Amino acid sequence: MKNIVILISGRGSNMEALIAARDAGDLPINIAAVISNRPEAEGLETAVRAGITAHFINHKGFAGRESFDAALAECIDQFSPDLVVLAGFMRILTEGFVRHYEGRLVNIHPSLLPSFSGLHTHQRALEEGVRIHGCTVHFVTPTLDHGPVIIQAAVPVLDGDTEATLAARVLQQEHKVYPQAVRWFVDGRLTLENGRVRLAADQADAAVMISPEIR
Repeated sequence: MKNIVILISGRGSNMEALIAARDAGDLPINIAAVISNRPEAEGLETAVRAGITAHFINHKGFAGRESFDAALAECIDQFSPDLVVLAGFMRILTEGFVRHYEGRLVNIHPSLLPSFSGLHTHQRALEEGVRIHGCTVHFVTPTLDHGPVIIQAAVPVLDGDTEATLAARVLQQEHKVYPQAVRWFVDGRLTLENGRVRLAADQADAAVMISPEIR
């Protein structure tokens, strides 16, 4: 069973999806710790209720990103993780941190990367008038939101959508694809070749999930 450490900054709804998949027996992982950069993060209490060790390291107590990332890595490494999962962790990580966990650091982003990297993805999608939006699970690299893609989920952009309604539709898909991506990792089915993800063949799986509304 693989050791997982989850990093959050707020509620951690994708963390909750991973805990639910674990508890249902669909995800054979040990969530060794949940760590936040914000002491008031709601997800810390959720982790404790689920019997998971919870820590916070307040980034405001450090002079810069390098010193914070060093302290964060020191905390993470106490749990010997096979995989570090970013679940709404709202910090730009330094290159040294990313290199330390290369190939075992994943993130979920609320857009179909490489489109709409960064913040305010749903509002930007509406402003650009795209008809398809979604989310992406990817390996983290030093380039923000541009790591090798593991899985994506697509949803339609509907007439009358607001930022809130579109975000809610995308979030439903996030809660499906993140446990799937982590399952592939712990099953040893993901490999990186020349900067691209290769998934061991299985006809039951797909690296793209499409909402029934756009089939």
